Amino acid sequence: MKDNFSTQAQTYAKFRPDYSHEIIDYIISLVPQKGLALDVATGNGQVAAKLAKHFTTVYATDISDKQLENAATADNIIYKKERAEHTSFNDKMFDLITVAQAIHWFDFDAFYKEVYRILKPDGLFIVMGYGLFSTNPESDRIIRHFHQKTLGDYWDPERRYVDKDYETIPFPFDEIEAKQFSETFTWTFEHLIGYIDSWSAVQHYIKKNGSNPVDLIRDELKESWDKSDGKAVFLLLLRVGRLKK
Repeated sequence: MKDNFSTQAQTYAKFRPDYSHEIIDYIISLVPQKGLALDVATGNGQVAAKLAKHFTTVYATDISDKQLENAATADNIIYKKERAEHTSFNDKMFDLITVAQAIHWFDFDAFYKEVYRILKPDGLFIVMGYGLFSTNPESDRIIRHFHQKTLGDYWDPERRYVDKDYETIPFPFDEIEAKQFSETFTWTFEHLIGYIDSWSAVQHYIKKNGSNPVDLIRDELKESWDKSDGKAVFLLLLRVGRLKK
């Protein structure tokens, strides 16, 4: 698993889109027992914090100290610095295991072997995420060109799984057909730029070139954004599975 987000951990925590109560409530409705949950690659803990309202105890793991330092807190969340593929948890421990916006960074074979070890036989495994958002036509044009052309060579190859809406990831589970969800946010221009700044490809560009590529589109994007309603719409990616018998 790669650590692409320690550098911008505070930006990530502040500007990344959150998951609505609607999708969390839907997930909760699918889980028969609500004792122990695990959020893998928890990042800033946004999913762990929501699960904590429904489960007795939530464990949350990440490989980034800086992400964990910026994570949401609750009395029943236990954070651990651990790799997704190799954990210290007991066999058949969890009623629910979630991975939000991170599955594409994992060693699939090693991680799924671990899921099969630590998930209860009647437990649920859930992958969540979101791809490139849509907004007003003019801002969309600028952002898509920036995403595909300016940053094209700076995206990690694993990003292709997100671009394919997680449909091409290995998924060795009995899959449950999931509802479709979308999230709509109203963002200031500052928030829009903060979100784009959190992209891993932007950080790769900065590291290689010593300048922020967002500066190349900032003025043009601000002009289009200021004329719009500030809406950003994300189609949520969701796959739900149980252990194969």
